[in-house]
Amino acid sequence: MSNDTMRTPRQVLEDHLEKSKTGSVEEDLKLNFAKDVVMLTTFGVYRGHEGMRELAKLLQEQLPEMTFDYENFQVEGEVGFLEWSADSKNAFVKDGADSYVVRDGLIVAQTIHYTVLNKDQE
Repeated sequence: MSNDTMRTPRQVLEDHLEKSKTGSVEEDLKLNFAKDVVMLTTFGVYRGHEGMRELAKLLQEQLPEMTFDYENFQVEGEVGFLEWSADSKNAFVKDGADSYVVRDGLIVAQTIHYTVLNKDQE
């Protein structure tokens, strides 16, 4: 993407969040994540597109057929913050919190925190 069409950090993150809701992992990786992205998570450190695929698979296993609710989304400069919740048939998340660093039109770093609770723990 040339500099004159470079997306802002907000545009990158909004596109990522929309693709997260629709499950478009490969398209999301291609358009929104640096190849050497680093993700610090509740479940460990993941690197690159392969690491993001592993995380997407883990989340899908934890919360099959999930729906997301984005509750608080802020962007300041190249840093973004998201609070979220998710629901699925057997489990839910009510404390999701992600942060992002976006440079040159791509997410280069992300933190991810969430706790999966079974429906009987409500």
